[in-house]
Amino acid sequence: MKNILLIGSLICCFQVSFAQKTSAYQDGEWFKFEMSYSNFLKAGNATLEVNETSLNGKPVYHVVGKGWTTGAIKWFFKVKDRYESYIDKETGMPHKFIRKIDEGGHTKDIQINFDHYKQEALVENKKRKTVKTVATEKDVQDMVSAFYYLRNNYDTDKIKVDEIVSLNMFFDEENYNFKLKFLGRETIDTEFGRIKTLRFRPYVMAGRVFKEQESLTLWVSADDNKIPLKIKADLAVGSLQANLEAFKGLKHSFQIEFD
Repeated sequence: MKNILLIGSLICCFQVSFAQKTSAYQDGEWFKFEMSYSNFLKAGNATLEVNETSLNGKPVYHVVGKGWTTGAIKWFFKVKDRYESYIDKETGMPHKFIRKIDEGGHTKDIQINFDHYKQEALVENKKRKTVKTVATEKDVQDMVSAFYYLRNNYDTDKIKVDEIVSLNMFFDEENYNFKLKFLGRETIDTEFGRIKTLRFRPYVMAGRVFKEQESLTLWVSADDNKIPLKIKADLAVGSLQANLEAFKGLKHSFQIEFD
């Protein structure tokens, strides 16, 4: 059970079409999620934050995702994860990605610099002290930038139940094709009231962490913000759930249903 499941899943679950739309986010946006294990044991927290800055003279959004264990779980499986992406404000493409994690003693410290013109990624593994260049697919995204790019670039009015879409992703040192199925629309109860949502099922790798390929379900607000509200994961051992518990800096109004 790892917080990477939550951050990574929250980031990688939004692709339907590429019709240009009004930006879904802005400088200062911030989310906080509370996680529980097997529906009763608090497992930890995760945050996502957006700030405007510049990188090599280019205006970018610097997005930072953090995850950490809390309560009793941290005494036998401590997690402290940090993900960063520097996203071009104009194109939505990532320039740099950082992954620094410690999950029960399993650590990684990786920095990736993208060259979209050459379709290459310069991967620096700071733990192993190695640097290598890897060919990438066209319009590749990292696991953080994908979330923000896709919030801006899909038409939720036209998606159909059981529609499956895909996205080129690059993670650590590998390219892979991420697939996502749209399950339908649902109004759910949240900390903030009843919210209309879009429900998705991302395909994941079955094995040591996930029980099977269709182990994840994700609920996203059906408004112009496209906020991740809830995620449920069936793990190889037990289950994990994350719920949005706090937010600030939204660009659009947050729509709550009243009975």
